[in-house]
This record gives sequence, structure tokens and C-alpha cells, in this order.
Amino acid sequence: MIAKTIRTCFPIAAKAVADKAEDINKLNVFPVPDGDTGTNMSLTLASVVKELSSLPADADMEAIAGAITHGSLMGARGNSGVITSQILRGVAEGLIGAGSPTTSSDIAAALRRSVKVAFQAVRKPVEGTILTVLRDISTKADECEKKKLPVAEALDAIVVEAYQSVARTPDLLPVLKENGVVDSGAFGFAIFLENFVAAAQGRTAQIEDFSATFDASSARESALGRVEIEANDDWEGSEYRYCNEFLFKAEKRFDEEECLKFLASMGDCELLVGAYPDYKIHVHSNTPNLVLEHMLQFGQIYEVFIHNMDMESHERTAKIHADQDAPAEPAKPLGFVAVAAGSGEAEILESMGVDVTVSGGQTMNPSTADLLEAVNKVNAEAVIILPNNGNIRMAAEAAATACEDKKVVVVPTKTVPQAFSALFAVMPEAPVEEVAEAMTEAIAEVRDGEITTAVRDSQAADGSPIHAGDVMGIICDSIEVVGSDVKQVTLDCINRMQDEEEGDTLTILAGADMSDEDFEDLVSAIEDAQPDLEIDPHRGEQPLYPVIFSIE
Repeated sequence: MIAKTIRTCFPIAAKAVADKAEDINKLNVFPVPDGDTGTNMSLTLASVVKELSSLPADADMEAIAGAITHGSLMGARGNSGVITSQILRGVAEGLIGAGSPTTSSDIAAALRRSVKVAFQAVRKPVEGTILTVLRDISTKADECEKKKLPVAEALDAIVVEAYQSVARTPDLLPVLKENGVVDSGAFGFAIFLENFVAAAQGRTAQIEDFSATFDASSARESALGRVEIEANDDWEGSEYRYCNEFLFKAEKRFDEEECLKFLASMGDCELLVGAYPDYKIHVHSNTPNLVLEHMLQFGQIYEVFIHNMDMESHERTAKIHADQDAPAEPAKPLGFVAVAAGSGEAEILESMGVDVTVSGGQTMNPSTADLLEAVNKVNAEAVIILPNNGNIRMAAEAAATACEDKKVVVVPTKTVPQAFSALFAVMPEAPVEEVAEAMTEAIAEVRDGEITTAVRDSQAADGSPIHAGDVMGIICDSIEVVGSDVKQVTLDCINRMQDEEEGDTLTILAGADMSDEDFEDLVSAIEDAQPDLEIDPHRGEQPLYPVIFSIE
């Protein structure tokens, strides 16, 4: 179901953009430093994630589209954020009528709708920007529709086309070529698209290109190959100093076209998006007070942001110089890379000393290249990888073998709670082999459980039938409990594990689909059933698994 796919995959793709925000920001050194593109896009996407999380679990595509439209409009930051909001709005509106299962025709129709909405929002579209990439992937989607490609192949081809289009942006916009960069907004959009598609297809592995001879990773590298960040000291700046953006609630009908003409008379990069009575307004101007005074005639303004673009430009240039001139920090003895399926899991792991977290898990296995890239980011002489899933172990070991400039060891954790226990056993000053041995011994003391929903008919460990939609309790990789209620199945699993071997501590993580109220109710029920068990509850925010826990 497309609504469920969007709710699961959107937060993953949004986090990927947030993780790359600084890299995207560094591209944005031209022609008007309208805030930081990566930061603005990530804030816009984060607003959508928040809006989606407030919807009921059974929300349909129309409700999802409404949340995406409202969340992106209210949270849009900067020119890039406002345009991103219109791209998202168009795709979401285009998917309301999508069939089940979704087809390549549905995808093509949604992107055509997105092109229409986004281009209407921009009075003077510029080639070589995020809008160019949007149009190019829409054209690719039309080709896939004509060929009647399966959805998976169509999505993969669209991702490759996105990066190919990003790589072409310097050839279309001279200021990009002059500064040695690709378009920052276009690059951020491609990152979002790639990670959304990967999550939807249950992997982050490389994508085969069905119309060329290289995959998405190659396309991404081709785009990055066009980039050479330079401090842009000779940039003369925009004619206008201030970036003005604010939300506007109209109290009476007004002429939107006349309003846009007024904004254009005040400066450039004018945008008026939304629908009566809620709008987002953006313009570069030297007189932000006149812009605000004009709009007050028609309604109320709020959440006003006024950025001094001259100052931002100087600050960015100084930061690039500082990054280039700063002496390299000495490598620390030991670092850590861990795989996490949810934002809560990642936050906990990072608080425990993990240097880099990689998005992945049961439904989205990172590739060897993903893990190797993470290892290379860690400034350490030796790195320990915690795969946190049995299906990821081989990719982790391949990454360890492929790394040539530092010692890499894999501690074979199967779950995130196992990683917690392993990290508690770290001896920072010991050789990496001894640390890995101590961590491996620690996870041997951990018994883990997972609660999820069956997607097809099967059978439990005792041979009893499992039907699609049943709630399953998985204990140490074996389906041991089957029921219809997440709370009861969780309690049954914990009680069974305690009967077999009594433990002292329960670590439990709530998934993205479990509300705070339901989680508190579950923890309370466990306390009543197991009064001697110390409970350590956290929000893991992992998809598809409402509960993950361990006992030791």
C-alpha cells in the first residue's frame, strides 16, 4: 500500500538528507547564498516527518498527501525548501489515485503532477537547478511507463537519471561551472530520492541502470566528480541583501498574481505558494519592512525569517577557508560504525560512542560500499563494525576486508540491543582484537526478541500455522509466539524467556508505528508481570517492528 510505504520510507530518506546537509551546504556558494540549502531542505523534510507521525496508523493516501503538503509548506526554509515543498506536494497529490499495487504509470503520473505544481510556483525557472532534475526524472518515468517496466525497475532508472541530471547541471548554469560545483538543491533532491527508493525496495545496495551501463552509485560518483569546493572570494554578491520568508494567513481574498508582481518589484527569487488561506512567501529584497507591510493589508504574518545574505556569504567563505587550513586531527586509537534502522536507535548508539551510524536493518540491508564509506569517515586507527543484523554481517566482513588503510573488525551483533551490551564492554585502551573479543563475549549473554506482523502465510517453530496479518513474537531468530495483539505477544515472549532462564535487565525499543501511550501501557504491563525485572525503555523508531527487546 502506497500510504504505508511513504510513512515508512520518508523518515529514512529525510534522515539521509540531514546526514548529508553539510556536504550539500558546501556546494551552495553561488549565486545568492540564500541560507544553507542542505540545512533548509532537511528542515523542510523534518517538518513533513513530524506531520506524518501525527497521523493515525490507518491513514489513507489522501491524508498522507495532506500531511505532506501542509508539513512541507509550514516547515519550508529558504528558496530550496519552498521549491522542495511544491515538488513533494505535486508527487503526493499525484499519488492519491494510485492503484494497489502501484504501477510505473502511477509513478509517471505523480511526477508529471509534480512538474506542473513546482514549475507553476517559480515565475522564472532556471535551467541547471532542482527543477531541471525534476523534469528529467519525469521524462524518464514517462519512458518507463511506455515500456511498461515493473515498478522496481522504473524507480531504479529514475534514481540513476536523477544523478545523471545533477552531473549535467554545470553545463546548463554557467555560474555552477565557474565555481566548480553541481547544483546543491538538485544534489539534495537526488540524495532524498535514492534513499527513499532504497528503503521502499528493502535495500541500500547499488541500483542497476536499465538504460545505461552504470548503476546509481556510479551516477552519484559522476555527479560528485563535477564538484571541487572552492572559497568563492571574488563573488560580488546579489543585488539584494535580505532573504525574507514568512508564513501568511489571508483574512480576505487577494489577487495572487498582483501580489507576485509586487514581490518582484521589491527584489527577486519571489515565491508565493500554498492555497487560500495559508501561504508561504519568499523574496530577496533590500526592504523587508515594505514586504511585510504590504502583506499585512490582506492578513496575518507569522514565523518571519530575515537572513542577511551578505553576512552568510562571508561566514561561509570563512568556514571553507577554515576547513581547508585546519590541521588534520590525529587519529584516535579506536572508532565504531553501527547499523541502525530507526532514528532513536541511531541517537542511542551515538550517545554510547558510535562515530557513524548507517541506515539499515531487517528490511533495508546496507551494501559493502555503504559500510566501507562509513568506516572511511571515522578518524581512527582501528574501527569496529556492529552490523546489528544477521543479513548484514557478510557485507560488514567484506567492508572490513576491503579497507586498506586501517584495521577493521566485525563484532557479529544481530540486534541493536546486543550492540548496547557490546558497547558497555568496550575497553578503550586495549588492542582492537581484545576489545572485539570482550564485546563478542558480552553479546553471548544477551537473549533478544522482536515483534512484527506476518506478511504471508507460514508456520511457527512448533509447526502451528501463521496467517498473513498475524502478530509474531520472534525469540532468538525463531518464531515462538503468534497472536493478534502486539502487547499480548510481547508479554508472552518475555514471560516465556523468563521461565526458561531468568534475567535481570530488559532493554526495550518502541518502533515508529507504536505511540507513546501504547508504549507506556506495554511497559506498565511488563512491570506488573515481571516485578523483579529492571526495565530500560527507549524510543527506537525502527520501521515494521513495533517492539524490539533484549534480556540479560
